[in-house]
Amino acid sequence: METPAKSKINPGNLILSVIAIAVIAVAIYYLANYFLRGEKYLETNDAQVESYINPISARVGGYIKQVRFEEHQAARAGDTIVILDDREYREKVTEAEAAVDDANAQLAVLSASIASAETGTLVNKDQIDGAKARLVLQQADIKRYKNLVKEEAVTGADLESVQSRYDVSLSDYSGAQNNLKVSYAKISELKSRKALLAADLKRKTAELQLARINLEYTIIRAPYTGRMGRKTIQEGQQIQPGQPLVSIVNEKDKWITANFKETQVNGMYVGQPVEIAVDAIDNKIYKGKIEAISASTGAKFSLLPPDNATGNFVKIVQRVPVKIRFTSKDITPVKAGMNVLVSVKRKDNI
Repeated sequence: METPAKSKINPGNLILSVIAIAVIAVAIYYLANYFLRGEKYLETNDAQVESYINPISARVGGYIKQVRFEEHQAARAGDTIVILDDREYREKVTEAEAAVDDANAQLAVLSASIASAETGTLVNKDQIDGAKARLVLQQADIKRYKNLVKEEAVTGADLESVQSRYDVSLSDYSGAQNNLKVSYAKISELKSRKALLAADLKRKTAELQLARINLEYTIIRAPYTGRMGRKTIQEGQQIQPGQPLVSIVNEKDKWITANFKETQVNGMYVGQPVEIAVDAIDNKIYKGKIEAISASTGAKFSLLPPDNATGNFVKIVQRVPVKIRFTSKDITPVKAGMNVLVSVKRKDNI
């Protein structure tokens, strides 16, 4: 009786079977991990890193004399990035300084005139006192001569002579008073002119300050520490006031705008901890916290919000923007615009 031959196992089929089992096992592991993680975390990959990217604009116009930055160069607050030809602005400062000096000189001359006129009033007052004293004396002489005429001690011609001297003294007294009034009127006029000159000096001083400010604007500096953007200007180029010259990225102030589904935001709160995985950075999990939750869906902030009153309604899950602030310290490798995966631990699992 013959013994039946043992069936042989194909090594190739065995390897394929092992690989298939391994693939299935890995798939089951990741699938189970995905569902288990979904039970603990709310996640979205519709999220990007944000940062302030501000254009640096020219405050004055002119020719570019020097460009002192390169594309994507790091810059500190106050660093000079562009220098304009400032000769015209320097001349304007000199002109404004001369105008201020002229106004000061005119004001000094007018002040001296006022002081002289006020001194003149003292002289006028002395003249009035002298004329008044002579007038009183002449009045006494007239009374005395009238009595002497009655006694025939003097002639009528003598009385007329005294009366003439009295009339002259009266005229001198009246003239001195009028001179004092004229002096006061002149002083009032000079003081009015002084007020006008003081206002003109104030205006010219303001013009001088403006000219100095415009001169300072010919040196364009970085407003804060960051990194420069694209270089689109060259030396010798004519620029206009308000023209953007270059953008600067504020690398010290970064945050994330994560657009969660409307079904995910219920239960989220400000200050809630967040885990952040950056697509471009492997094996690194950053920490953060929710800083603000939008009061509306992103669609409502769009230029043309959707209107579902037309009857052609298709229900689409909306997204709610959530602002997330980094709490990790070293976020230098994270760049504005990078895509990230945001994971928020569910409230019942915290």
